[in-house]
Amino acid sequence: MNDPFKEAGRPRKVLTASDEAEGRLDAWLTSVLEGEFSRNRIKALIEQGAVSLNGKVITEPKKKIAAGDTVEIDLPEPEDPEPKGEDIPLDVLYEDDDLIVIAKPAGLVVHPGAGNWTGTLVNALIHHCGASLSGIGGVKRPGIVHRLDKDTSGVMVAAKNDIAHRHLADQFADHGRSGPLERAYQAIVWGRPRGLKGTIDAPLGRAGDRTKRAVQKEDSSDAREAITHYEVIERFHEKPDATSLAALIECRLETGRTHQIRVHMAHIGHPLIGDQDYSAGFKTKANLLPEPAKTVVNRFPRQALHAFLLAFEHPRTGEVMEFEAPMPDDMAELIEALKA
Repeated sequence: MNDPFKEAGRPRKVLTASDEAEGRLDAWLTSVLEGEFSRNRIKALIEQGAVSLNGKVITEPKKKIAAGDTVEIDLPEPEDPEPKGEDIPLDVLYEDDDLIVIAKPAGLVVHPGAGNWTGTLVNALIHHCGASLSGIGGVKRPGIVHRLDKDTSGVMVAAKNDIAHRHLADQFADHGRSGPLERAYQAIVWGRPRGLKGTIDAPLGRAGDRTKRAVQKEDSSDAREAITHYEVIERFHEKPDATSLAALIECRLETGRTHQIRVHMAHIGHPLIGDQDYSAGFKTKANLLPEPAKTVVNRFPRQALHAFLLAFEHPRTGEVMEFEAPMPDDMAELIEALKA
């Protein structure tokens, strides 16, 4: 089998069915190309007349394949992306022909959408990567395989081609259960979670507002498994009764749901400092703090959450790569104020 990375980006692929080949043309192509293209994309290419079987154009995806058949695929040139590239500074931790790893700052939206059609990470990556984007799903764009909230900082990886995109997406879908994917976050929360370590196993779903999430009953139709492991790293303003006003914790995800850490920590009574969505009942807590902590907490503009570590298997080499982003200045300042 040819290395699919060597074939990627060529205008035409020529394949010969092996002695064991059988079944539908679209299914066979999906298996032979080893995830380079989705079955839906292959089906679309066949229906568009871009696939020939033994020299004859085939437009039926269910056409049968047989041993010795020759299949040719004419690949359209990747289209220009709808989002336009923008010269937005990026903190690049690593980059090669297949992927790019960056440290995303707080305040940067990952993907264009309602209210944020420009000024996003995708716009910045299109500008930065330029010609090195070989086309994902037929479009020259970065492959976003995971996201961080706008106001969460930390390490992110994006793919530059279809193969890397699918390989990385599979790792994130597996959540590290059978592979090397690892994600770790630093968060500053109100109070101190019970015990130095703990696991929150509570399914999440929509909370009325489409942008928010809440813990749901397991039998709820909207419930999705969500598991967060946390460890208390440092306590601030600890009292004789072993309580504290705030704590720095480290969280590792076994699943990757929207707002997972934020909702889970609020669920056990320790929401993130600065979280405008899930810590409304804790705003007056800052009044219990001495200066300068009180002022720093009151003006902290975002949830105190930082994705400091990301590890994954490189889609081409198989090497396990690990990256860390130092704690951003605003969270470091918050910690220093809480220590004072």
